[in-house]
Amino acid sequence: MTPTIAAPAQSQALKLQEKIAAHTARVGIVGLGYVGLPLAVEFAKAGLHVTGIDLVESKVERINAGDSYVQDVPTATVSELVEGKRLRASTDFSVIRDLDTINICVPTPLRKTKDPDMSYIVSACQEIAKYLHPGMLIILESTTYPGTTEELVLPLLEASGLKVGVDFFLCFSPERVDPGNPKYQTRNIPKVVGGVTPACTEIGRQFYSQALEKVVPVSSTQVAEMVKLLENTFRMINIGLVNEMAMMSERMGINIWEVIDAAATKPFGFMPFYPGPGLGGHCIPIDPFYLSWKTKQAGIEARFIELAGYINGQMPHFVAERVQNALNDAGKPVKGSTIHVLGVAYKRDIDDVRESPALDIIHLLEQRGAKVTYSDPHIPSIRIEDQNLFAIEPMAGAEAADCCVVITDHSTIDYQKILNVSKLIVDTRNVFRGVESPKIIRL
Repeated sequence: MTPTIAAPAQSQALKLQEKIAAHTARVGIVGLGYVGLPLAVEFAKAGLHVTGIDLVESKVERINAGDSYVQDVPTATVSELVEGKRLRASTDFSVIRDLDTINICVPTPLRKTKDPDMSYIVSACQEIAKYLHPGMLIILESTTYPGTTEELVLPLLEASGLKVGVDFFLCFSPERVDPGNPKYQTRNIPKVVGGVTPACTEIGRQFYSQALEKVVPVSSTQVAEMVKLLENTFRMINIGLVNEMAMMSERMGINIWEVIDAAATKPFGFMPFYPGPGLGGHCIPIDPFYLSWKTKQAGIEARFIELAGYINGQMPHFVAERVQNALNDAGKPVKGSTIHVLGVAYKRDIDDVRESPALDIIHLLEQRGAKVTYSDPHIPSIRIEDQNLFAIEPMAGAEAADCCVVITDHSTIDYQKILNVSKLIVDTRNVFRGVESPKIIRL
């Protein structure tokens, strides 16, 4: 039910709500990456007209040609929507003049100093402000620190002379995309949204309800911003804990994987997390440090975050050490040995290497004098320092190597065949669960 709002705001709010309900609202998505493109597709599939805006011309050209470059979005779907004139893309922000809603889905990386780089958000908002007009809904989806929407985005938009909650409506809604997840995708992942005013929240809720299965309104933009940081900080800290347990267990000769499986039989009070070679992707290794940075401004030290970040950052070094020790036990030095890495994407069955621990592990092994090759069905080439490496066939790589290292457990790799031809394997993902062999060294 629409909340009671002041008369000046009610006019613009009701007009926009009527457009949204009638599916005549024209939707804009700024940033057409792994968050923006799936969102654009869902609104277009729901019957709204969607315009994507991105400064990368090749992305715009591919979308307008009906071609998808995001793994979770089929090309056939994009083609059908483009042909049906429900979806188009542009590099020109002036198209905002004709739009009613804008979702901002631009990157928010960390600088080397681990403070947030807000330049993409600022640039997008400055462009939007040029064409902002009464009756628009603006929603920031880029993961950021609590307070960004009202402290940074709102002043940039109100510089246009329009007032929030009266002339335009502003919300934050954290993206929750899990690339490669076949069960939970944009449409059926509950969507949290919080507005600057109650009217903003209600319009944001109504907007998302047109295309997504469940919308969860919260009381403010700050709550919505904190939701995403809690979710990913929870994962980061628990992964850091189990990674530390793995390092301790290795020193004590205990199989951490068996420990976790046994602990997971407890029907309450325990949730299994699993160790690995390090954290990857844009979210979990990065998002908690937005919160750490923000709390430092308030004079609070985020000790759990900093400690978990340190432990997770040590895992590539721990893996490289495990490889070195495994080779030493086999009578071979790392220097001069051929090491084959299986999987370089940051998680299984996707084509993304952002923050992948595999890149650090390869670099560390090469520093030790190893010759490193790799296989990955989704990543044809990678760049390490100043050189390009190209994927080779898994069996050939495994057979030729002195040691194989499983970094990413892609489902299309036949690990039994790999075991048959390999001399030695360091398994960081427990792909050889239940298999006993003197060749296998587990994390």
